[in-house]
Amino acid sequence: MLRRFLILLGLLLVPALAHARGIEPELVAEGPAPAGGEVELAIHMRPAPGWHGYWLNPGDAGLPMDVHWNLPKGFAAGPLRYPVPTRLEITNLMNYVYEQDYAVLVRLQVPANASGTIPIRAEAHWLACTDKICVPEQGELSLDLPVGRGTPDRAQFDAWRQKLPQPLASIGHFESSGNKLRVAIPLPASVKVDKPYLFPMVDGPVDYDAKQDFRRSGDLLIAELARKGPLPTNFPAVIALGDGRGLELEAIPGPVPQGTPIGGLGWSAVLWAVLGAIAGGILLNLMPCVFPILALKALHISRAGGEAAHARSDALAYTAGTIVGTGALGAILLAIRAAGSEVGWAFQLQDPRTIMLLLLLAVVITAN
Repeated sequence: MLRRFLILLGLLLVPALAHARGIEPELVAEGPAPAGGEVELAIHMRPAPGWHGYWLNPGDAGLPMDVHWNLPKGFAAGPLRYPVPTRLEITNLMNYVYEQDYAVLVRLQVPANASGTIPIRAEAHWLACTDKICVPEQGELSLDLPVGRGTPDRAQFDAWRQKLPQPLASIGHFESSGNKLRVAIPLPASVKVDKPYLFPMVDGPVDYDAKQDFRRSGDLLIAELARKGPLPTNFPAVIALGDGRGLELEAIPGPVPQGTPIGGLGWSAVLWAVLGAIAGGILLNLMPCVFPILALKALHISRAGGEAAHARSDALAYTAGTIVGTGALGAILLAIRAAGSEVGWAFQLQDPRTIMLLLLLAVVITAN
């Protein structure tokens, strides 16, 4: 929360940002309001190119929209219903946003004695951002709504409704497992899932920027999330299925099965990876940096015809030395990075002492 506050404070204090709105809102109705019934309203948000708005849980940074209704007596507005968001990562902060036109839907309850034309007013506040700046924006949403029967704008509102997450009738379960929050989502095995992602509706329990893993267990989809805060009493979320569709779920504490991983690339990908590794190994033997190793290989060939046990132990020792040496170099790299230094693979070749050591090693191998 402190990091989010500092980021927002810095972004909101950027000067000279109020020349034009980053997001232009419009309040529209599906049709006339039936007395004693309901009518669907939409807050149609149109971000300018390069700008984005935020979901009800904005993620690591941002703010959701805040709407205060000013309605005639007897009228009541329901909760804001957001479409399935998308992800936007900026400087290692994961944001849940909308970068294109979107509509937040609201059901308006109309009293039975309503008649004439009703003024619908609301004061809205929202945050409009680019990847560099954020601007707090506000404005009055107004609509003069006739009461009666008429032809609704079904096509537009049906398109907006299709982008809303559909509620799941079954309750899910979640549990803590080490540093993971595991969530079991009731989803029939026949439902195709392509690159799923779980959007938590409440802030705090999980690390938004961490990788999410998914498993299958019969008619359950298992999401494994990195924990960040204490366990909640309930866990509402939206599961995006990867094709624009989404499902809204409610999870309560309970057992979560292990399941089997999904999202793998299959055996064909493994085969291509192995073939690629072999081709890369062949190419590496033509590189000057491998010439000293060729001497070792020639030495091994010259010893051909010896005892099988000696050859086997020699090969195992050579393999173990390669694995241990490379692993140690990787451990050193990770330790230096953990200490705060920006280093990459082969960073040691920037040290003249390392170059001298390798030069002497190459000379010794050649002399041998």
